[in-house]
Parts: sequence; C-alpha cells; structure tokens
Amino acid sequence: MPLAEATTLHSRVALITGGGTGLGLEIAREFGRLGAALVLASRDRAHLDPAAEELRSRGHAVLTVAADVRSHHDTRRMVREAVERFGRLDILVNNAAGNFIRPAEKLPEPAFANVVDIVLNGTFNASRAAAREMMARDGGVILNIVATYAWTGGPGTVHSACAKAGVLAMTRTLAVEWARRNIRVVAVAPGPFDSRGAANRLWPSEELKEKVRRGIPLGRFARREEVASACAYLVSDDAAYITGECLTMDGGGWLGRGVLAEDPGAGVPSVRRRRGGLEAEDEG
Repeated sequence: MPLAEATTLHSRVALITGGGTGLGLEIAREFGRLGAALVLASRDRAHLDPAAEELRSRGHAVLTVAADVRSHHDTRRMVREAVERFGRLDILVNNAAGNFIRPAEKLPEPAFANVVDIVLNGTFNASRAAAREMMARDGGVILNIVATYAWTGGPGTVHSACAKAGVLAMTRTLAVEWARRNIRVVAVAPGPFDSRGAANRLWPSEELKEKVRRGIPLGRFARREEVASACAYLVSDDAAYITGECLTMDGGGWLGRGVLAEDPGAGVPSVRRRRGGLEAEDEG
C-alpha cells in the first residue's frame, strides 16, 4: 500500500494530557488542523477553557476534562468521557509533566516524588486506561513526550531525568507487549524551545538562554510547530510500521559540539534564529 499523499488524522480522536498550554496546546492545534477531534486534559481547569475556546474558533471539535494523571481514577474517567463524547479513542499523547532546575542535594524529597508521580506514574495510568479502550476496538497509538537527558543525564534535573528515563523504558516495553493488540507506542524527545515555563524555570536570564543555544550544533532553539508536526507524523498512518522508537529532535544538542565545532552564532542564516521552545512544564 502506498503512503498517503499527505498526513491526515481525519476521523481520529486524540487525548492530550497537559493539553491546555505550551507544547500540549501546539500539538492540539496541529492535530486539529489535520482533522482530529480533540480531548484536552489538565488538572487545572483554568488552563483548559481558553485553549478550548481558541481551538473551537478554528472549527475543531473539543472536549475538556479536568483530570490529575497521578490518579488512576481520574485517568480512567478522562478516557471514559472521551469515548462518551466522541465514540472512540485513537490517540493518546502523554505530555503532562513538571520540570525545574535544582541541584540534587537541595531537592526536597517530596519534589522528587511529585515529579516522578506526574511523569512516570501519570504516563502509566493514562496509557493503561487508554490502551484498555483501544484494545476493545481497532487499536491505537500512544505518544510519550520525553527528553534527551533521559539517556544523557542532566545536572539539576535528576527528578525529571529519572522520570523520563522510566517513560522511555515504558515506551519500549509497552510497544512490544501491546503490538499484538494493534497498539503502537512511540516517543519524541524535543530539544529546548521558548515558552514562559521554560524561561522561568530552565533559563531565567538571557545569559543562560544564550548558553543553552550555543550548545546546540544547529545554532537555534526548536519551533513548537516543528515538534507538533513530528508528533502528528508519528501518530499517523504514515508511521504505521514504527513502534518502540524515540524520535530525537534537538538540533544535535545531545551529541555535543566537539572540539572542532565553530561558534553556532557565526554565519548562521536568520531562519536559525527564529523563536521556538521546549515546554518546561505542562500541567497535567
């Protein structure tokens, strides 16, 4: 069967945790543009209503669900509400997360536990709830948002690095376990891109932001639209033979610059200076 002429999510229903802000909202915009009905979940209702209003103004079908992914009762309920509203669930995006910079010796134990609870336990809770529904129908796709420090390590992010490493292992494990049920499980590891959350938590000054940028071989931050487009590809039929894989899109950042690398700011075309950014925290 030839590949589709253009990526489409027509007639699909996509549930996005942390879907009211940042990268989650950008993914919702792209999925809606490609024809998907949207279910946005967040533990903060204030994040959902403005996002839903915007998406509906673009002609997209939207359901919002206030849910905390740390609660398996909430994740079961959000899946149930999605199916009651749209009749099915085809795509789950596990985007809800929390991140901030803190040296490990100064990180309170409850903060470590809370991030692991949101990112790792929350991803499992949502994935299992969604998979049970997908197994009862035609299968589906689960997309997890991770980070490159899941395998490189990231000083100051031990809480998030440990949680994301667990999600990466979960991605590969469930991809094999659920393949026979026609469920694909994939992941994306975006590089840094601008957002209010990232600016406040990961590079609170222009000096730190520039230091991050100079560590990226391509010399620029990502654009959220680029990440959302990659997510759409991975959950579409164009990627039907991809499972258990993590797509890294960080401008080569995790590879390191090496001793012969030139200053990325020298002679870089203006397109490489466009704004974009990695969401530091999407409430889930």
